[in-house]
Amino acid sequence: MENKPVYLDYNATTPLDPAVIAAMRPVLEETFGNPSSTHWYGVQAKLAVERARKQVAALLNCDVDEIIFTSGGSESNNHAIKGVAIANRNRGNHIITSAIEHPAVIDVCRYLEKNGFRLSVIGVDEFGVVDLQALQNAITEETILITIMHANNEVGTIQPIREIVELAKAHHIIVHTDAAQSVGKIDTDVRALGVDLLSVAGHKLYAPKGIGALYIRHGVDLEKFVHGADHEQNLRAGTENVLEITGLGQACEVAKMNLAGYQTHMQSMRDRLHAGLKQRLANLKVNGHPQKRLPNTLSLSFASIEANVLLDELDQVAASAGAACHSDTIDISPTLAAMKVPEHFAMGTIRFSTGRFTTEKEIDRTVSMVSQAVSRLRPEQGDAVEQTKDLKTIKLTHFTQGLGCACKLRPQSLERILADLPKSRDANALVGIDNGDDAAVYKLSDEMAIIETVDFFTPVVDEPYHFGAIAAANAFSDVYAMGGTPLFALNIVGFPSNRLPMQVLKEILRGAQDKASEAGVSILGGHTVDDPEPKFGLAVTGIVHPDKILRNANAKPGDVLILTKPLGLGILTTAIKRGMIDKETQEKAIALMSTLNRKASEVMSGFNVNACTDITGFGLLGHLKEMVRGSRVDAVVQAHRVPVIDVTKELIAANVVPGGTLNNLEFVTDCVEWGEGISKTMQILLCDAQTSGGLLISLPEPEGKELQRALHKEGLDIAAMIGRIVAAGSGRISVLPD
Repeated sequence: MENKPVYLDYNATTPLDPAVIAAMRPVLEETFGNPSSTHWYGVQAKLAVERARKQVAALLNCDVDEIIFTSGGSESNNHAIKGVAIANRNRGNHIITSAIEHPAVIDVCRYLEKNGFRLSVIGVDEFGVVDLQALQNAITEETILITIMHANNEVGTIQPIREIVELAKAHHIIVHTDAAQSVGKIDTDVRALGVDLLSVAGHKLYAPKGIGALYIRHGVDLEKFVHGADHEQNLRAGTENVLEITGLGQACEVAKMNLAGYQTHMQSMRDRLHAGLKQRLANLKVNGHPQKRLPNTLSLSFASIEANVLLDELDQVAASAGAACHSDTIDISPTLAAMKVPEHFAMGTIRFSTGRFTTEKEIDRTVSMVSQAVSRLRPEQGDAVEQTKDLKTIKLTHFTQGLGCACKLRPQSLERILADLPKSRDANALVGIDNGDDAAVYKLSDEMAIIETVDFFTPVVDEPYHFGAIAAANAFSDVYAMGGTPLFALNIVGFPSNRLPMQVLKEILRGAQDKASEAGVSILGGHTVDDPEPKFGLAVTGIVHPDKILRNANAKPGDVLILTKPLGLGILTTAIKRGMIDKETQEKAIALMSTLNRKASEVMSGFNVNACTDITGFGLLGHLKEMVRGSRVDAVVQAHRVPVIDVTKELIAANVVPGGTLNNLEFVTDCVEWGEGISKTMQILLCDAQTSGGLLISLPEPEGKELQRALHKEGLDIAAMIGRIVAAGSGRISVLPD
């Protein structure tokens, strides 16, 4: 397809080679027998497995009985490292690894460290090469294993495995190497390398996902990893995955037959990409060893550009970022950090990895697209955006890293900052920063107080108009939550004029204006700044009677808690960005987030409400934490009564969870007690970072059911009584299953 994105993320995974598909098809259709069965059907399956074992052994240059099949690279690494540690703990308990290992290695080592083993992590030089002298110095009489990757997955640097083996053998130490990135790209002759254990990941060399292999040199004592029957030489129980084992075997045979040609092609494509970008752009930095590097890997740093922002611009190029920039931190990959890549370069690191199917045309397209994107993002080079661009092709969520209220500062960080700020001594300042209220209230007279609030965030949906409407509904919510009436609003705009046409901003403002009209107020102007990513919200002014202000910090023992909108909007907006939900579900999410809390506020004004807050960025439990701490009470939440959007549970199972939600979960650990049977999924939902969520209302129990009925009568059918304030206390929250 001409408009199909260019795939340059072969280090993440590879497509199936056509020869692999051809080899697997007959197994899928005919070879269904159990390889352990002795009848004809079982024998055919067994023959397929053993044929594949020969193919893998041939690529690695080892004996067939030195290969066992696993579920992938991670299992191979786990089996090798844990297997050696357990089988050899009578000899010692010291393991050596490097600072640039894949999590499938370093996390296993850290696990063993927590369980009685000692770990040394060796640094690398500026090119990502392990410090051999430091490694030698780390060896002790207790060292039983050295595990160092063959080639780095991020920068491609090839490690001096042979030299490491020579150091190890002088002390009778076992050596394992994670060769997930090198098998099929460079020579991985285990005899030449001298290693005792080597891990293979099928999906890195054009075989299926979910299959791998582990080379175990004759004489290496390894503890069994999966217990049960005696499959795989009694080292891994479980009926063999004949289909994928066949695919892995064929992939190894294809790689062995064509290794030199594949190397030449991949390196040619990699170098063509580098040369093209270097010709068009300044301030580029190549990460990794200039020569001893995988032929397909190009880790490039673009000075003073955020990697994720650049990738968002490149919706027609599939590549990987080496760093993630947040509102208060820059998360640089452990590999780049270990290489001491300067932050202004590291933050803009992209890994391009070519493959055997990469074409010159694709590389030239990529050079053009990357060059244009970088030029737009660099302030000194910012090109004008095509103002006639079709708005239907623009997806706003692709122009931002955070999503809505989930991109707010981490609540823990904000708490520390607010605690250090001086409190107001003005007697007319009725509500400030003391108790976590989202708006300020200032008394003008005995009959009137003014409410001031501001809220803005990054896109949660792709359509500019809907983003504007949702942001406006979210901004008005703080006034409604305090029992007030909005008077007027001002726009707060951050807009990337070098990334998006001004027509997008017009649509955002139009959506906000329509929502303001629904609220019965006008937007009277505002403030705009040029920003790398789009942001929008409102500063809202409202009024309230000084004696009728609803605050976080006034919940009373005996109150019940009512929530007016379902949870899960943070999950849904993350799914929207990833393109994982259908149009109907998107429309429902947009409708929920665009719904003003005006009607709920008007209904509750007829009841003796003690406290109220709107549920936004800190999630239900985060906002409830502020309420109970400010009120000096304890609360119970009955999880099964909390309304949630059904599809969100499926999305959480697929790990579609915004970072802000996970931060919220951490934020409430000091005050929440989880009842038995509360699933991790429900914990996440109760902490999900909402955008334009519902109101959480605390009022005396006798009036609770009446308020719930009144809300239902006004069309707010989802409103539910979810818990209660149980007693005066220190701000504890118990979450019970029923």
